[in-house]
Amino acid sequence: MLKVGKKVRIGIDVGGTFTDAVAIDNETYDVIAKMKIPTTHKDGVAKGIVTIIQKLLSENNILPEDVSFIAHGTTQATNALLEGDVAKVGIIGMGTGMDARSAKKETSIEHIQLAPGKYLTSNHEFIDSSEINDEMLGEIISKLKDADCEVIVASEAYSVDDPENENKVIKKAQELGMFSTGGHEISQLYGLKMRTRTAVVNASLIPKMMQTADMTEKAVQDTKIKSNLMIMRADGGVMSINEVRQRPILTMLSGLAAGVAGALMYEKVSDGIFFEVGGTSVDISVIKNGKVMIKYAQVGGHKTYLRSLDVRTLAVAGGSMIRVRNGEICDVGPRSAHIAGLDYECFTDAENLKDPLISFISPRQGDPNEYAIITGEKGTSYSFTLAGAANLLGYVPAGDYAQGNRESNIVAWKALGDYLHISAEEAAQKVIDLAISKLEPVVQELINEYEIDPGFVMLVGGGGSGAVVVPALAERLGYKWKIAKNAPYISTIGVALAMVREQIERSIANPTDEDIKKIRLDVIEKIVQSGAQEETVEVSIEVDSQRNIVRAIATGATEMRQKNLKNSIISQEELIKLASDALGVDSSSIKLIAQTGRWNLMHSQTIKKKFIFKQKKSDVCMIDREGVVRFKGSNTFYHIFEKRELESSFLPFVDEHTIYSDANATIPKVYLFYKEKMLDLTGMQTIEQLVSIMEVEIESLTDTDTIFAVAYQ
Repeated sequence: MLKVGKKVRIGIDVGGTFTDAVAIDNETYDVIAKMKIPTTHKDGVAKGIVTIIQKLLSENNILPEDVSFIAHGTTQATNALLEGDVAKVGIIGMGTGMDARSAKKETSIEHIQLAPGKYLTSNHEFIDSSEINDEMLGEIISKLKDADCEVIVASEAYSVDDPENENKVIKKAQELGMFSTGGHEISQLYGLKMRTRTAVVNASLIPKMMQTADMTEKAVQDTKIKSNLMIMRADGGVMSINEVRQRPILTMLSGLAAGVAGALMYEKVSDGIFFEVGGTSVDISVIKNGKVMIKYAQVGGHKTYLRSLDVRTLAVAGGSMIRVRNGEICDVGPRSAHIAGLDYECFTDAENLKDPLISFISPRQGDPNEYAIITGEKGTSYSFTLAGAANLLGYVPAGDYAQGNRESNIVAWKALGDYLHISAEEAAQKVIDLAISKLEPVVQELINEYEIDPGFVMLVGGGGSGAVVVPALAERLGYKWKIAKNAPYISTIGVALAMVREQIERSIANPTDEDIKKIRLDVIEKIVQSGAQEETVEVSIEVDSQRNIVRAIATGATEMRQKNLKNSIISQEELIKLASDALGVDSSSIKLIAQTGRWNLMHSQTIKKKFIFKQKKSDVCMIDREGVVRFKGSNTFYHIFEKRELESSFLPFVDEHTIYSDANATIPKVYLFYKEKMLDLTGMQTIEQLVSIMEVEIESLTDTDTIFAVAYQ
C-alpha cells in the first residue's frame, strides 16, 4: 500500500477491448498498481476513465491531491481516420504575384481515401493575397459552410514567414462560429502542399476531438484530481488537453509511441527491434543508438508533416486464428479470436474440451470457411490461436502473461493434429513457421534500412502477447531477445512516464543575469538527466524578491530511451563487455579511456596482418551512464579536449582526419559528447560550418569543461 502523501503519476490507456491504468511512484518510477477494466463503449469511454481512476485511488490509498501527473493515451484520432469518421474541410488557399498559380494548385488537396469507401473530403477556394478583405472572407467562409464544411483551413504560400493573412482567415471563421486552423500552426516547414495536407488532416479531426477532449477533461475533474490532464503524442511526449483541441493530429499513432517509450524506461536497449503484440496485430518499431526511429507519417498513402514513430503493423498476434485448407494448415490470421468472438483454446479449462470436435468458421461475412475452432461436449467453441501454438512448443516463459493452461492446450492441439494426421507439435510448428515467415522480412528490411548490426541487435517484446512471437522469431534469426518488464501494461506505463518536470530553487538576493543563466543551465541539465529531450525543454524563471528566492521550472518530453531508474553504477567490466559486444571485437582490446558527464569513452585498437603489412584499426564506442550504447564506429578516432582548447587542440584533430584533394577538403563526420549532451555535427560540410554551430552549442560550458570528440570518414 502506498505511503500517504507520496506523489504518484497515473497513466490511462483506452483500447478497443480494455481500459488500462497504472499508478507509478513519482520518485522511484516503481509501478505501485495496475488494473484493467472493459472499455465502456456503450456509455462512453469517459465513464470507464472515471471508474478506473476512482478504483485505482481507493484500492491503493492514493488521495487525489497525491497525483502529481496524469496522462491519457487515446486512439481516438487514429480510429477516426481508420473508420473515416472525420469532418469535411473547407480550404482557403492564398498567394499572390508569381506564386499565385502554384499556390492555387498546391492548396487544392485531393480527397484522401482513409478506408474502402471512406474519404476525407474537402472544398477549395482561392484568394489573391493582395485583395483580401473582411467582407470577401465572410462570403467565402459562408459559402464553404453552406457546402457542409465544418472546419476551415487557411493556407498561404510562405505563411511560416508571415502568418498575418492566415490569422485573418482564422479569426473571421471563428467569428462566424466555425472551427479553424492555419498551415503555420501545424508546421513551420516550407512545402505548401504537404503543409496544407497536414493541416487538412488535422482539421478533419478537430470536431470529434473537441468532444473527446471536453468529455475526458470533465471525467478527470470528476475524480477531484487537480493535476492538469496531459495527452500522449505521436512522438512519445505529451501535450495539454487544450493543445489537443487545436492540434489533434499530434495524437495520431500515439499508442504506438507509448509502448516503446514505456519499454525503454526499463530495458537497456541500444540497437533493437521492439514488438508490441496484442491479440489482433503486432506493431514493430526500431531502436538505434538507444533512440526510437521517427519519420513523417502517411495518411491514406499521402505524406504529412506529422512526425511519428516508424512503425510497421502486421496481423500476426496472440489471438491470430489458424486456417486449414485441403487438409493442411495454410495460414495464420489475419482474423483473430477477438474478431470471431471466441476465447483461446489455451486459456480454458481442460474439462471444457472433453470429446473435442474440430470444425471451421468464417469469422466475418465474406471470409473463407477455413478458420479452425474446437468444441467440447459442453457445446462451447474455442479458437485455435498462435498463442496456443507458442505455448505448446514451450516458447512462452513460465509466469508470462501469455502463459496458458498446458493441460487444455495439449488436448486441443492433439485433436487438431489427429484431424490433420500429424502430431500436435508438428501442427504447432507449422503455425509458428507461418507466423515467422510474415515477421522475418519486415525485421530484415528494418535492420537493413537503418543499418543496424545484426550481431548486436536485440528483439524486445511488449504487450500481452510479446512472448508469443519474440522468442520463436529470435531463435529463427539467431538474435538476442527479452520480454519487457510489465509488458502487458507497457503502453500505459509509457503514458504515465511521458512528461518530465524539474524544479530548482535558490536563495539569491538581487539576482544578476549571470545568476539567472546559471540556474537555467542547471535545471536544463537536471531535467535531461531525468530523461527529457533537451530540444523539447521549456524553462520558466520566477523571482520572489520578498523572500529572495529564484525558482527555475523546466518541463520537457521524455527521450525514448532507458532511464537509470535504480541509479545503479555500471562497472568497468560491464562497460568493456558492452563495448566488446557492440564493436564485435575481443574484450582484451577494449579500454575505458575517460568519463565525463553521462559518457563513457571506450576504445579498441587492433592490428591486422595483410601479407607482410600490418594495419592498425581504431574503433570507438560511447556508452551512457545507463549502459546504452549511443555511438559505435569502426575506423573511428577520438579526441579529448577542454572548451578553451577548441582552436589549439580540436581543430588540429579535425584537420588530421580531413581528406584533401585538388578540388576540395572533405572534413570528417564529427560527434561531440559533453555533460548530458550528444551533439551530431555529421551534416556539416565545411570546417567553418562545423565551428559556427559548435560555438553556439557549447557557449554555456566553462572553459575547463571536458568534451569528447569522435571523427570518422
